[in-house]
Amino acid sequence: MGRKVTVATCALNQWALDFEGNLQRILKSIEIAKHRGARYRLGPELEICGYGCWDHYHESDTLLHSLQVLAALLESPVTQDIICDVGMPVMHRNVRYNCRVIFLNRRILLIRPKMALANEGNYRELRWFTPWSRSRQTEEYFLPRMIQELTKQETVPFGDAVLATLDTCIGSEVCEELWTPRSPHVDMGLDGVEIFTNASGSHHVLRKAHARVDLVTMATTKNGGIYLLANQKGCDGDRLYYDGCAMIAMNGSVFAQGSQFSLDDVEVLTATLDLEDVRSYRAEISSRNLEASKVSPYPRVKVDFALSCHEDLLEPLSEPVEWKYHSPAEEISLGPACWLWDFLRRSQQAGFLLPLSGGVDSAATACLVYSMCRQVCEAVKDGNQDVLADVRTIVDQPSYTPQDPRELCGRILTTCYMASENSSQETCDRAKELAQQIGSHHLGLNIDPAVKAVVGIFSLVTGKSPLFAIHGGSSRENLALQNVQARVRMVVAYLFAQLSLWSRGARGGLLVLGSANVDESLLGYLTKYDCSSADINPIGGISKTDLKDFVQFCMESFPLPALQSILVAPPTAELEPLASGQVSQTDEEDMGMTYAELSVYGRLRKLAKTGPYGMFCKLLVMWRDVCTPRQVADKVKRFFSKYSMNRHKMTTLTPAYHAESYSPDDNRFDLRPFLYNTGWPWQFRCIDKQVLQLERRQQDLDGVD
Repeated sequence: MGRKVTVATCALNQWALDFEGNLQRILKSIEIAKHRGARYRLGPELEICGYGCWDHYHESDTLLHSLQVLAALLESPVTQDIICDVGMPVMHRNVRYNCRVIFLNRRILLIRPKMALANEGNYRELRWFTPWSRSRQTEEYFLPRMIQELTKQETVPFGDAVLATLDTCIGSEVCEELWTPRSPHVDMGLDGVEIFTNASGSHHVLRKAHARVDLVTMATTKNGGIYLLANQKGCDGDRLYYDGCAMIAMNGSVFAQGSQFSLDDVEVLTATLDLEDVRSYRAEISSRNLEASKVSPYPRVKVDFALSCHEDLLEPLSEPVEWKYHSPAEEISLGPACWLWDFLRRSQQAGFLLPLSGGVDSAATACLVYSMCRQVCEAVKDGNQDVLADVRTIVDQPSYTPQDPRELCGRILTTCYMASENSSQETCDRAKELAQQIGSHHLGLNIDPAVKAVVGIFSLVTGKSPLFAIHGGSSRENLALQNVQARVRMVVAYLFAQLSLWSRGARGGLLVLGSANVDESLLGYLTKYDCSSADINPIGGISKTDLKDFVQFCMESFPLPALQSILVAPPTAELEPLASGQVSQTDEEDMGMTYAELSVYGRLRKLAKTGPYGMFCKLLVMWRDVCTPRQVADKVKRFFSKYSMNRHKMTTLTPAYHAESYSPDDNRFDLRPFLYNTGWPWQFRCIDKQVLQLERRQQDLDGVD
């Protein structure tokens, strides 16, 4: 009597609308699963077209090409004798659904539409799809003719059903359904489903890996059963990095853990597990069995196929594993670096250009490219032929094999220190020393001639010459003179990105990297269209606090001693004249608040969903030991005034790796106005009124003493 089953799940680096590449990666994963003895293979959400198609889901082309890929999968000899579970959009009765299509030996068994759609944060699934709302019900789906010809089926079941094989019962959840308060796996498990599958499109957020693991293990702790989670990996052409973490769990324990960050386009996990372990686990949970006796049954699709085989007594079983988590600093070193690699190889550029200022933010960005080079060399060393082929294309050398990260970094990263008369020798030296240690091709140049030329045009036209505040100029003059330097740097960066390789006799252009952190973006402490304007920004969703921890990690782990002096230096834009050769301007003084405070404001504004008054009320309690109510009020008003004044800058933010839940990214994530009444008269009056009441109460208490 067979009872041991080998099942497979995977993480695939799919790319929106790359139907050819997506098909090949799906086929490769099925081939690997079969080779390892699996009889069921689960893939990530919407893997056929790529998850991040966004408004392309509205196009009939996307549906057509998805069906064509499905036809190619059904036809392929690779997909024979294994149940294949793939994700794609399907239109049923003129309604678009996010679906799992489950097939075996050229016959579609079930099309299972997603029932709970992700519609918060970066996700807009309700914009493109409709949830299937008819629990435990199916309809007949009329197959398109191109599929009918292959499967010899006219219709197939479409809806909320489970698969009954000869030896077990399998039920599907799709991504968000695991996160809902009433997940389908609860009722499915009570109805005798023993294997749950979850196809995800779940992105990386710092410190959140445990949430996914906890949900999967808890699902099987309460109910028993085997749980397979598949996930997308890679950038998918957008701001998110889908971070793999495919897993197989049973009865509350993990039996297979996939990598969270990896340059492998195809990663397959398999586990051999005993169905009797599920049955015996459930046997003694009497409360579960009482519930199970009352549950409404699911429609069952009968499948004349077994996941186990008769002679399996000697088949070794998989052992539980301890899930290994990365520290936040490790997550930063790996996630954005993998995202950078995807962008570089898919954009077909020859490398990156980074304006390197000698400060923490640009140093962290340089370290991410260096970390990427380390991962590329490691992948090549481990025999990854896809990575090797991509590197050779990027450096335009068919016989090149990278071995040393510093040497590779010299080929694909150009760093550029753009000095002005306001730059200090210390920042210049720090940038140069870091460039030497990571091996980047480093340029030093002076932008003063360009700045003088631009300001000269203004003087020629108006007859007026603006001055810095330190020389007697107004605040308007002072700000304009700072901004012109920052914007000239952006123009110079793009010029060198396009022509620096040409000047060295090499082919191709470079992607310009931005390095504004999430806190500066939140406050708008950046010049619109300056060198924060770039092609992509790997640190745009990471807080200054986390960046400092990451730089400390790089200094110790890589190791890069040049980072020591960068870490201890006060952050400065160096856009105002030096005082006796020393920096006269620091970021925190300019902003009127610390980076630590900014992180708190950001989380309260976005995650706690507070306006000025709500934030004031929460901070009164949080900061009661360090601030008076009036000081809290002043801080909140200063933040909201500056935030709203600069909100328009968010419309032009460089696309950034999304790593924090309080990102102010206007384009996808933080949907708020960019023109405000920056005086906030009603809100600030409520705060002031509350401050006066608190102060009077305190005076009354002091009088009693």
